[in-house]
Amino acid sequence: MRQPILFLAFFLTSLFTAGAQQKFDFNAACLQTYQEINKLKTETAEEQLQKISLQQPDNLIPLLLENYIDFYTLFFNEDPGYYTRQMGLMQNRLDALAKGDKSSPFYLYSQSVIRLQRGAVQIKFGNFWDAGWDIRKAYLLIKENRKKFPKFSPNEMVFGALESVMGTIPKGYKWLTNLLGMRGSVTEGMRKMKEFTNSNEYWAKQFSIEASFIYPYLLFHIANEKKEALDFVENKKLDLVNNHLHAFMAVNLSLNNKEAAACKSIILHRNKSAEYLSTPVWDFQLGYANLYHLDLKEAIHHFEQFTNQFKGKFYLKDSYQKISWAYYLLGNSQQAEAFRKLTINKGSTLSDADKKANRDAKENNWPNPLLLKARLLSDGGYHTEAYKLLQGKTSNDFINTEDKLDFAYRAARIFDDLGRKDDAIRNYLVAIKLGENRREHYAARAALQIGMIYEERGDKATAIKYYEQCMNMEGHEYKDSLDQKAKSGIARCKGN
Repeated sequence: MRQPILFLAFFLTSLFTAGAQQKFDFNAACLQTYQEINKLKTETAEEQLQKISLQQPDNLIPLLLENYIDFYTLFFNEDPGYYTRQMGLMQNRLDALAKGDKSSPFYLYSQSVIRLQRGAVQIKFGNFWDAGWDIRKAYLLIKENRKKFPKFSPNEMVFGALESVMGTIPKGYKWLTNLLGMRGSVTEGMRKMKEFTNSNEYWAKQFSIEASFIYPYLLFHIANEKKEALDFVENKKLDLVNNHLHAFMAVNLSLNNKEAAACKSIILHRNKSAEYLSTPVWDFQLGYANLYHLDLKEAIHHFEQFTNQFKGKFYLKDSYQKISWAYYLLGNSQQAEAFRKLTINKGSTLSDADKKANRDAKENNWPNPLLLKARLLSDGGYHTEAYKLLQGKTSNDFINTEDKLDFAYRAARIFDDLGRKDDAIRNYLVAIKLGENRREHYAARAALQIGMIYEERGDKATAIKYYEQCMNMEGHEYKDSLDQKAKSGIARCKGN
């Protein structure tokens, strides 16, 4: 009931100031609330917002801050009931903001941010067309604001992030960006983000908590500067205990960088106060952190905590599959089969991970246990243990083509992570030969990894060749996400 009451209070009190221009005053009280929201301290922020809205009825900034709370709540928890209630309020906020002071740089900025947030939420709920139009409008609004207020630095945070991401849209979705009239450049977008994030200008310093959440993601996933992204978190001394937003970002990057132990440590040491947004996402991440170390019973516990509490659909199939795998490796075939069926019947196929989990479950082909263990250890950063499992093995030790392909790719990734790049390339090439015409993602991912190795070596022409080979492979798993990574690589190599 908090936000409907807050919004009603805003309009009731505004009746008494109907003759006055509604203003955008991002004052000290609003800034403090903004900081709390971007730590995910939503309980504290809600109390502060109620006071601000009653004391400053002509100030529109609280509407923007309310939307941040809704955005984070919906993005992390995906509660369909909350989504139905709050989407109408998002539009009411946009309508109210549109009546504000047009001479303020926050007039267009606040509308752009809310549309961008609403677009991201729409994607989570599978409303891609509505999301596309919201993101297009956000892009046009911030583009116009940059022209009207070129010295208003927060423009660069929003526009830079959009520009970076738009520069990597996979060709399968290029029609959408062309239709929506959006253009991107990885190089230019990253430059804007870097300058804003490291700036000492007034607004850049006030918004640094948000920029320090966005920028490492772009560094890691768009610029492929993984070490730089993790170094940024450390060098900036981001508070991973009392800022849950930064903690989530660091956990996510750690998992993606095969650092399961670091992921687990961050989650377990975060501030557990009830004033923070309650989300089962922490259990999802802990499930992976434990699975990657083959702590199977702990993994099952946390994945089940996630599936029991989560009200959304993203990564449900993926979670049920991982529970199924854990029981399979424990030798409990009955429970493994039960959770395989849940993988089929629960959740959605909106994400690549869920699509693959659903496909695997329907085929009912259990992975080779040795290769599965090696894969999990490798994905968790336990490369030496993974290497020992496969040491002395060759493709001839496996009967079917899928296992031969899996082995070639897994051996390559382990060599890659151990710094043995030439051995990695040799095995990646085997994976490409075995799998370039199959639906498994191994061949395309192998081409992507070779491209990354050559890019690191400075051989950009060869890197582009393998990135293009990755993109030219059709009909495989993770097509969209791998194409986006390959396109990012080509853009980096060409300086676009």
